[in-house]
Amino acid sequence: MDRRHKANQLRKTKKDQVLMEKRRLGSRDGPPHLVAVVSLHANADAGAVSKLLRGEGAGGVVHLERCVSGVGDSFGLIVPRFKQRFTFLNQSTDDMHSLLDVAKVADSLVFVLDSTEGWDTYGDHCLSCLFAQGLASHALVCQGLSDISVKKRVDFRKALSKITEVRFPDSRLFPLDSDQDATLLLRHLGSQRQRKLGFRSRRSHLLAERVAFTPNGPMEGSGSGGPSGLGTLRVSGYVRGRALHANRLVHISGHGDFQLSQIDAPPDPLPLNLTTVRATKPGRGRDVEMQDGDESEAPVRVLMKADPSSRESLQVEAAVDPMDGEQTWPTEQELLDAEEARKNKRVMKVPKGTSDYQATWIIDEDEEEENGETDEESSDDDDGDDLMDEAMDGEDEENHSQETGSQAASEDEDDEEEEEEEVFSTERGGADQRYDDNMDEAAEEEGLKRYREARSHELFPDEVDTPLDAPARIRFQRYRGLKSFRSSPWDPMENLPLDYSRIFQFQSFERTRRRILAEAAADEDGAMDGWYVTLHIIDVPVSVMESVQSGKPLVLVSLLPHEQKMSVMHLLVQRHPSNTEPIKSKEELVFHCGFRRFRASPIFSQHTTADKHKMERFLRPDAPTVVSVYAPITFPPAGVLLFKQRNDGVQDLVATGSLLSCDPRRVVLKRIVLSGHPFKINRRSAVVRYMFFNRDDIMWFKPVELRTKWGRRGHIKDALGTHGHMKCVFDNQLRSQDTVLMNLYKRVYPRWTYDPLVLTPCFLGPGQGPASLEGPGRRRRRGQKTRPSPKPAAASAPALRSSLLLPGTEGRLFQCLRVRVRTPTESRR
Repeated sequence: MDRRHKANQLRKTKKDQVLMEKRRLGSRDGPPHLVAVVSLHANADAGAVSKLLRGEGAGGVVHLERCVSGVGDSFGLIVPRFKQRFTFLNQSTDDMHSLLDVAKVADSLVFVLDSTEGWDTYGDHCLSCLFAQGLASHALVCQGLSDISVKKRVDFRKALSKITEVRFPDSRLFPLDSDQDATLLLRHLGSQRQRKLGFRSRRSHLLAERVAFTPNGPMEGSGSGGPSGLGTLRVSGYVRGRALHANRLVHISGHGDFQLSQIDAPPDPLPLNLTTVRATKPGRGRDVEMQDGDESEAPVRVLMKADPSSRESLQVEAAVDPMDGEQTWPTEQELLDAEEARKNKRVMKVPKGTSDYQATWIIDEDEEEENGETDEESSDDDDGDDLMDEAMDGEDEENHSQETGSQAASEDEDDEEEEEEEVFSTERGGADQRYDDNMDEAAEEEGLKRYREARSHELFPDEVDTPLDAPARIRFQRYRGLKSFRSSPWDPMENLPLDYSRIFQFQSFERTRRRILAEAAADEDGAMDGWYVTLHIIDVPVSVMESVQSGKPLVLVSLLPHEQKMSVMHLLVQRHPSNTEPIKSKEELVFHCGFRRFRASPIFSQHTTADKHKMERFLRPDAPTVVSVYAPITFPPAGVLLFKQRNDGVQDLVATGSLLSCDPRRVVLKRIVLSGHPFKINRRSAVVRYMFFNRDDIMWFKPVELRTKWGRRGHIKDALGTHGHMKCVFDNQLRSQDTVLMNLYKRVYPRWTYDPLVLTPCFLGPGQGPASLEGPGRRRRRGQKTRPSPKPAAASAPALRSSLLLPGTEGRLFQCLRVRVRTPTESRR
């Protein structure tokens, strides 16, 4: 009985807490209910919705105009009937960054739909971004239904409801054509259940309502206000979420992290004071007394000043000591290791009469050459190897294009007169000419190249050609073989790059996350939720004020401890179906992670539970992918959006997902596959060629296990001759159409290209959606003749492989390429 009574008490306490939070929003003790009006169709007028809501017939009293800094169509509304106060702002969808920033802090969103189509293509694109980021409580409104005849009105509402139930299955559609409809919408907004978003409910955030900038004086900040362009930014607004402390850092979306100097408490500009008045008419027991809220009437009270000794620092990277790795005196462990190494002497042949001391200095010539070459190559970074891999992968396509160009040139010389006659007879019309004028030839060629590369990776995953002009043991010296990708060990602290000395790492990220979130929930020191405060932010560049003056809203969030420091962040994303363009690893993308947005070059890897993860060269459309990037630490949960910026400035939505973890020890391995052809087969043994081209490479890679495409396992037994033939033994009978493969691995890391400044994307325009790649080449239009193609030459392996990458030829040539043989000419190319 005691356990049951305790459970009932806990349930009742939690229910009362939720009910109190619901009643507190928009009341006297809480912040005003922040509502953003968003139009999802080019024909939908969000301004008409705002005009109807601020009318006297809706039951509200407009107390403030332009109450949100940077937003022209915004107003503060007090509704005496519901004893609530609202802040409405009309957010345009032209600027996607501003739309996402406002949606992060808004309590409710009002989506304005078209009466016939609901939303257009660009509106659907905006909904995809909002759903991926985390959608707050919302309402759907539609105008124009009153103009339709009564007989057809029901059919129109049913058709519109059928359209909206795809995205909003449980939402109600509100018509908004009269003052009564506006009153019902206000009642619904004030009483609906609030959806809790994890990334903002655990942090204090604020939407700027008043902004002022004061440049630094000659003795303030980092220097004079003129040359540095820094100053103090005073931002006023209502605190939402958790309590706001002056010693914590604040992040301004799109601009960076800054420190606070103090927090003031000015008078509330939108007060809601209920006073009992003698009723003159039945049914009216209370009225609302609205104060002026002028800051000059009441003095400004200072709530808190930042303590320089306990204030969070702006340190982003760890201090790198170049002498940290220097050895001054051997430790006891190193002395013990040296003693054991002295006991285990190396056995080697030396001339007669040579002492032990002289023998230690004797080095074989082969060993000396290999060590010298290894030291020179070790100074290069992984990017050089990646560039060589990319160059080798693209050689087949370039050679094929050169062969095609030479053949076409010879055909042009033979049939010159026939070509001239055809050119005159195939003049294009005006529409075709305009179509070609609007097309970017460079972008088309780049798209074709990416499409071919992605198709090549899909059909021949991770396969590379062994170079002829360089030894394979030098070219692939950073790679190693693994007996088992799942169980073979790989030290995560081995051969770390220099960038790892600049980042921070947790002993246990999950334990630290739970502790920090628990402390933030229990902290009640500072400006509480619902207070109207003024934040003094120091050393802010003048570009922040210029952004506000240009008409962009300003969103601030208080950072948790350690959230300004750099580390390796892992994001779990899924490819968005609207984008089909190949996205290559280490390609620059635009990230929206929680309240942050930045540019970086990530790497892709598989999402598994093992201790090693295989790198993906392209973002896969059919499976979740882990994106690893150097970025500031952010504690989950948080939504993630990935955009790719085109040459014309438009940003396409590439993938959506959530924040996974922060773990620099996560091992991501890049795999390359060397292939060979079984030349002579004798049951389980075979002579394999075209994998290597000299004897030394065969002996170098002899310990690595071999496999075949048909599932056979084997190893190299011996080298035959000096031209790369080797004798191999397998676990079962080998077939002549099989291909021998060798897997090699190396660890890869992201590129340090983090940039917090992201350019504002260009507006697609109403009715336009994100660009999707329909195909790498242009289709031939009706009535347009094409130039005669050159006669096909003998089908070689490179030409056959390149022809496979063209659209529409996959099924026809796949069977041929499954049993293709890699020739020496192809390997050389």
